[in-house]
Amino acid sequence: MQTKPFRIGTRGSPLALAQAAETRARLMAAHDLPEEMFEIVVLSTTGDRITDRALSEIGGKGMFTLELEEKLSSGDLDFAVHSSKDMPTKLPEDLYISAYLPREDIRDAVIGRTAPSLKALPDGATVGTASLRRQALVRRLRPDIQVAIFRGSVGTRLRKLNEGHVDATLLAYAGLKRLAREEVATELLDPVDFPPAPAQGAICLESRIGDTAIDDLLKAVNDCPTYDAVSCERAFLAALDGSCRTPIGGYAICDGDHLKFSGLILTPDGSIEHAVDISGRRADAETLGRQAGETVRAAAGPGFFEGWV
Repeated sequence: MQTKPFRIGTRGSPLALAQAAETRARLMAAHDLPEEMFEIVVLSTTGDRITDRALSEIGGKGMFTLELEEKLSSGDLDFAVHSSKDMPTKLPEDLYISAYLPREDIRDAVIGRTAPSLKALPDGATVGTASLRRQALVRRLRPDIQVAIFRGSVGTRLRKLNEGHVDATLLAYAGLKRLAREEVATELLDPVDFPPAPAQGAICLESRIGDTAIDDLLKAVNDCPTYDAVSCERAFLAALDGSCRTPIGGYAICDGDHLKFSGLILTPDGSIEHAVDISGRRADAETLGRQAGETVRAAAGPGFFEGWV
């Protein structure tokens, strides 16, 4: 019988704290446990501290998880809560993603200051985003648009937008909804035309391999369709060595025992792309994702990645 509170590791941004609070609430309901049985432990990560450069310049996605994973491996945390799209495809040998909460909306949202949509922005407008995927997709749609690096919390980016630094910015609609800020979105982008980042909108729980007590705790809140869809998407990323240096989009949809995946890789200027669609059994989710990645890599050829990956 657990007597000490379970220690939940998280970053300290308002969105990260909202995700940790959602995780705690789901676990309380699933196990009929009081709030005091869960302690939210806030850690600052390298990605949080360095906000004046693109992630590709400071080490990629692992900059949001390293400190949490060190505390998790040492036993100072029982599990950690992450935005799944921040997770590297290769995890420390002793850790794994043990559960996914039910996925939120996967779409990207436009928050426009001078126009409500990307197509309506004036010629030469500036869009603020640090995501190479979003940059490439915006340039594919509007080659005339300028892109400025925009990093920081949701609140920071909205403040910069309101101060007039850029004409528009893009954020994950899931994050806006979790912060009860969805009203700021002026356009929601169709994932068919503007595919999200793999794993966008999903919260994952990371824990130690072999910790059966924590496995039993977390499996009660695991959402199987989300687990299968995101596992497929992460396998696609892994096959492409996906990182913050690579413009990659993709999403999977579960329908009963069936899964359909659509993926895309672009050059940073959005001028060249290679897309793939694949479907099959949900039980083969990771295999399908890996096959999709290998198909795109073969179609692109080795020269496609030279000089920018």
